[in-house]
Amino acid sequence: MRKNNFLQDEESRLDLARTKFASVLKRHGELAERLSRDSDKMVFERLQREFEAARVSQTQEICLDGEQWNDGLLATIRERVHMEVERKTMQLPGEVSMMTNQLPFHDKVTYKVANKVICCLGGARIGILYETSFAGEPCEVFHCVLESKSFLEKMTVVEHTVPFFLPIREAENEFLSSNAMKFIDHVGELLQAFVDRREQVRLIKELYGNQIKELYNSLPYHLVEFVIDDYNCKVTVSLRYADLVSILPTAVSVLAWPKQSDSLTMTTVMSRRSTNKFVPERLSYAEDALKIMSLPEAYAEIVLNLSQALQEIFSPDSSSA
Repeated sequence: MRKNNFLQDEESRLDLARTKFASVLKRHGELAERLSRDSDKMVFERLQREFEAARVSQTQEICLDGEQWNDGLLATIRERVHMEVERKTMQLPGEVSMMTNQLPFHDKVTYKVANKVICCLGGARIGILYETSFAGEPCEVFHCVLESKSFLEKMTVVEHTVPFFLPIREAENEFLSSNAMKFIDHVGELLQAFVDRREQVRLIKELYGNQIKELYNSLPYHLVEFVIDDYNCKVTVSLRYADLVSILPTAVSVLAWPKQSDSLTMTTVMSRRSTNKFVPERLSYAEDALKIMSLPEAYAEIVLNLSQALQEIFSPDSSSA
């Protein structure tokens, strides 16, 4: 009797926690929607038009490999930008200088490095267009615009369409003044990793939505939690990513909670633990899979072996061993 009362109290506390959690999720969604303002969309559309115009007017596009993308090239791009500004400042209205137009720095060159497109924008600005992808398919693009008053002054971020929850300002403070190339690359890694984590979650919802319950994720998708509730046990999965450039979790927890309706399972758990507490069991094989595979691949591996793993953990034979 005491055992049943304890389990009922435990279930009541869990129901209360679920209700509070659902309320938090609702507020989380409302906040995310409110933070996606129309002004942000207007900035995106304006920058997208400006980048498209820059690419249309280019005289050539140069694709670079890893070694060709270096500080020297970035310095050349900065020099082109400032020389173009000086040329326009000195040129009289309606004046066309054949000599100036023949200078190499007047060429409108766009550089493509991995998932980045770098071009010169008007007003001493350098534009970086980040093209993200998932599973070989293109996803959305993001923009970052850098500016400096002169070639000798440090660059600053004047505009961007990077999601507000990714730490672009922290990256600017840490890298941009000392190593602009590292800043540009780091922002690209942040964006690609964010899209990768987000798309992994989207894919398991699309493929296994009928099995997954109580799915929660933080805005940068560096915290993901969900429940698998199609079996005799409720399985809770928690993923945490140590940094925002990770696409595989660094901390994983997968726990199997026997359901109260399964009296045999509950009796087995109590006898194994020699306690009156409702204690879950870790699924080590599932945790290992999530650490080395993408989320959809790991989920398929977990489900494939879940019935056998639960039987081995909670069967009477395993408890007497």
